[in-house]
Amino acid sequence: MSRFFLGVVTAAAMLASGAVQAADLAAAKKKVSEVCQACHGMDGNSQVPDYPKLAGQNQDYLAKALRDYKSGARKDPTMNGFAGTLTTQDIDNLAAYFSTQPTVLQSRM
Repeated sequence: MSRFFLGVVTAAAMLASGAVQAADLAAAKKKVSEVCQACHGMDGNSQVPDYPKLAGQNQDYLAKALRDYKSGARKDPTMNGFAGTLTTQDIDNLAAYFSTQPTVLQSRM
């Protein structure tokens, strides 16, 4: 039984790491420099309170949010417009890129 459990855990880890490896982080960085960085910053740590920090967010959450903006299920005129131009691979790339960026926390004191 413990070998079975170890096998399942190993397979899950391999699948999870494969998702990040399948993403093209260089392509994502290019897209970020062309579009995303104006609001979210190159590393996803926006300096503007109106724009969310994307750095370190869960990859699946980021991908779902972008898919929802693209489909219109999530409403924001700016994001709907930008996400509408993204391909499925762009979304996967961007989600992987921002999820791997270190989060910068700020003190409000």
